[in-house]
Amino acid sequence: MLTKQLALKIFEAFSIQRWNDLVRPFDLVEMDKAAEKMVLAYILGKFEEQAGNSIDWDWMIHTALFDLLKKIALCDIKSPVQRMIRREYPDEYCRLNQWVIEQYRTLLGESELFKKFNDYCLYDTSEADPVIARTSHVLRAAHKYSTLREFQMLSVVNERFRLEKIEKELNKDIESHLDLRGLQLLLTKQCPYDFLMIIEQLRFQVRWNQTPRVPNTSVLGHSFFVAILTLLLEENTDVVFCPTRRYNNFFAALFHDLPEAVTRDIISPVKQATDDLPSIVKHIEEKIVAKELVPLMDVCFKDELLYLIEDEFADKIRVPHHDSLLVSKIIEKFKGKTAGELMNVSFEEINEFYNFPECSPTDGGLIRVCDHIAAFLEADSSIRHGITSAHLQDGRTNLLRIYPTGKIVSGIDVASFFAEFY
Repeated sequence: MLTKQLALKIFEAFSIQRWNDLVRPFDLVEMDKAAEKMVLAYILGKFEEQAGNSIDWDWMIHTALFDLLKKIALCDIKSPVQRMIRREYPDEYCRLNQWVIEQYRTLLGESELFKKFNDYCLYDTSEADPVIARTSHVLRAAHKYSTLREFQMLSVVNERFRLEKIEKELNKDIESHLDLRGLQLLLTKQCPYDFLMIIEQLRFQVRWNQTPRVPNTSVLGHSFFVAILTLLLEENTDVVFCPTRRYNNFFAALFHDLPEAVTRDIISPVKQATDDLPSIVKHIEEKIVAKELVPLMDVCFKDELLYLIEDEFADKIRVPHHDSLLVSKIIEKFKGKTAGELMNVSFEEINEFYNFPECSPTDGGLIRVCDHIAAFLEADSSIRHGITSAHLQDGRTNLLRIYPTGKIVSGIDVASFFAEFY
């Protein structure tokens, strides 16, 4: 499903400016907004599960992609105008959505993903399904709160009269989501708020910061782009991923650079300056994360998130509970292991033995491929725009060397994908 054309279309979200009719203290782009929204959706969703409410994470993940695709297509129409068209001119709004669908027909092909995108644009499924209704409620709250956070950062440099109407509308939108426990904690600046503030620092950290580049990409936006690429690249394999595996891959990708929120980005050439430095840096990252991030993680997501970011580029599972029916089928695999323990396995082993929710499989190798694809696009795009440097040229060349012709990683012929660019 992932092609050069689709990857470049999604990459456009790094160039879509937000709030461009106000004074902005830093670049506010659509990819970063989408990233923070999904971080918030994860936090809010986990609190809802803690309260006994079901969340359809698969629906949420796909909707995050579809929201972004639609935003890319309609970036020239401000959100308030879109809402007005939807409210006052429903027939025209339907035709507008049909136009959006057509923009992606060729890019997505007649695939199952395109059918889901078509349904997303034309039908509101939340009315018929209470789980999707709750999930949509969470996602909308994440959208509104992430917008509010942008507004709060803008408010320090803009004159008051420019903001009053926007503030009233945002507060009104937030009010309809105040039943969510996670949102209550964010608005009252409890631990989840402190955790988010640290993650937000990834929005200010620019990748490839040693060289001029267009468009600039933040660590947070890059992480969301990797998550989207992971979702799409799964479709390029002949494997049917269980829902937990898709969920783990998406959020492991979204949070794969989480330690950089407290350590800052250390570029690869520096990390590899000596033989022992990579392991030393990894050890230091783990210590700082344990000291500064873990205390801010709520119990409802701490263990899971630590599992997702541990050894983030390794294919892994968690040993299921011994009373699981699955264990009785492959019990030999877990001899000497305790329930919940991390096991490093191969992509092929996950496909053959562990592609079940009970094993919580995660394809770190696939995430690593997507991390490299994202880095390649960041370098290649700037070079093609005429903004280049030795750092970008070397970075692009070194990424291509990792994937020689014929090398298959996590079921993907990565060289064939890169070959589309030449």
